[in-house]
Amino acid sequence: MNDVGSSRHSLMEESELEVLAVAAIREHRHLIAADEAVYEEWTRASADPSVSAAVLKSLQDEYVARQKKSEAQQELLSEIIDALGYVPKVAPDGEA
Repeated sequence: MNDVGSSRHSLMEESELEVLAVAAIREHRHLIAADEAVYEEWTRASADPSVSAAVLKSLQDEYVARQKKSEAQQELLSEIIDALGYVPKVAPDGEA
């Protein structure tokens, strides 16, 4: 965790931090779901002998890039939650 992010978030009101945390949690859920879809596609393609090596490499590269994006987003989420001091409750997607 970097000090710049921590100090930036520590200056925010709790209500603002909670809104940020909820948005970051929802974004994290969406990223994970998208990562899983790409991973499943890559796995299916790997088992299919008719899929070219170039397509497999493309799927692998996309999955690795998504993992890096998810990792960066997870770090941001962690900073926000650290500044907030708790993990807010977030309803599953589609629920109020």
